[in-house]
Amino acid sequence: MEIQLWREILNPYELAVEELTVKFDHLVREHKASGLYSPIEQVDGRVKAISSILEKAQKKHIPLDEIEEKIEDIAGIRIICQFVEDINKVVELIKQRNDMEVKSEKDYITNMKSSGYRSYHMIVYYQIQTLKGPKKLQVEIQIRTLAMNFWATIEHSLQYKYKKNMPEHIRSRLTGAADAIILLDKEMSLVRNEIMDAQNSFQIKANIVADILNNIQNLYKVANKREVLKIQDEFYRIYEYDDIEQLERFNKQLDIIAEGYRAQNLSDIH
Repeated sequence: MEIQLWREILNPYELAVEELTVKFDHLVREHKASGLYSPIEQVDGRVKAISSILEKAQKKHIPLDEIEEKIEDIAGIRIICQFVEDINKVVELIKQRNDMEVKSEKDYITNMKSSGYRSYHMIVYYQIQTLKGPKKLQVEIQIRTLAMNFWATIEHSLQYKYKKNMPEHIRSRLTGAADAIILLDKEMSLVRNEIMDAQNSFQIKANIVADILNNIQNLYKVANKREVLKIQDEFYRIYEYDDIEQLERFNKQLDIIAEGYRAQNLSDIH
């Protein structure tokens, strides 16, 4: 197959990865903007290298003209979660979407591979728009915790280096590390509520501070500068106390002040 033809084949998959990465990142921002805990911690994606596609096609005896149909992971999205419990939530979020159609699922968390690999895999159909019209592609979505991803990254590198001839002592250490990862995820689950509360409090505070700073910035355009400086000093004073309730009260008062100036400006226009 000519290189140019490979380019034509892979370009749509690159678009799919870009679009899906943006969509999942936006989902994270929506959760945080609403003061909600996001089950998604990180998102990244990739299109399989031509050499990897050829290697897989050769291994599975797939003709080149059947690659798009029979190789499901040409496009890949990896979603990283903090806790094992978050994985099921992400799976449900994906199933609820109308821009993705789930083809198949493989739960390597409940049914861990013999190597120690743990992850949740979904194959979804995703449609993109091209110059030639709509095109439905297969995309693999891997969902795992930070700890699982660390282990999988190391294991993948070692598999690439040794192919099928990984030394037994390294394989044994990987198995031991996999057991440690399971224990780590369990320990993190025990303190999950405390961690979530801390992160939610931080995000709520960040949202309130952003609202306050936005109001102060807007007031500089319409209010007396000396008055705005007093408001600004009061904000710094309250901020030092690190009290979310005080910040919320101050933000509500500032909203009223800012709204008053907007109302005054509107009356002046008439």
